[in-house]
Amino acid sequence: MDIIQLVDNMSEEMYLRLKCAAETGKWPEGTPVDKEQQLSAVQITMAYQSKHLNSDQTLSIGPKGEMIIKTKHELRADFPSALDSNDIARFSNL
Repeated sequence: MDIIQLVDNMSEEMYLRLKCAAETGKWPEGTPVDKEQQLSAVQITMAYQSKHLNSDQTLSIGPKGEMIIKTKHELRADFPSALDSNDIARFSNL
């Protein structure tokens, strides 16, 4: 089975287990993973994220495997500021 078929048939529970192994070097129950398992978990996790998850992260992997990097302008558009551009901070009820 290739990685695309694996990701197409993978449950969210399995994705979360692999994500934990990729991030921490341990399975959720605490058993350590070896380096080869961790590298495979990273690859599968990235493939799953690109196929199934819509990401608002600055850097992510797109559905076709391409790297997506948001510009400062795109990030600012995602998080509009509620403050006036001259405001540093406002405190009320002091």
